[in-house]
Amino acid sequence: MCSASTTIQIGVETEYLDEHSIERDQQYTFVYTITITNQGDMPLKLLRRHWHITDGNGKTNDVEGEGVVGTQPTLKPYQPFTYTSSAVIQTPVGVMEGNYTLQTEAGDLLSAPIPAFRLAKPNSLH
Repeated sequence: MCSASTTIQIGVETEYLDEHSIERDQQYTFVYTITITNQGDMPLKLLRRHWHITDGNGKTNDVEGEGVVGTQPTLKPYQPFTYTSSAVIQTPVGVMEGNYTLQTEAGDLLSAPIPAFRLAKPNSLH
């Protein structure tokens, strides 16, 4: 499997959902919006995702699955694809990172790393 880091651009925005969090039960809910842009000249199909989620206590959770939000989109050249999903962790601060597995039209598999990003309840970091 080849690396696609030079042909895939990934942007992330996060938001804490106070109304869906239950602090007394150590459930902190976040949404994240990912924008993926294929910077190459050929379409790529997003086959799989792998997330490595770490909470503020160092507890980790790995999540793997097909595609994203129930679909395996084809990423056309230079056209952003955006989706939103969520994560629940046991602390007000955490980190997510991972990778996507993509496939070229020729059937070659590529791995695109998802840079680490912070999940943080507002005012929980000083």
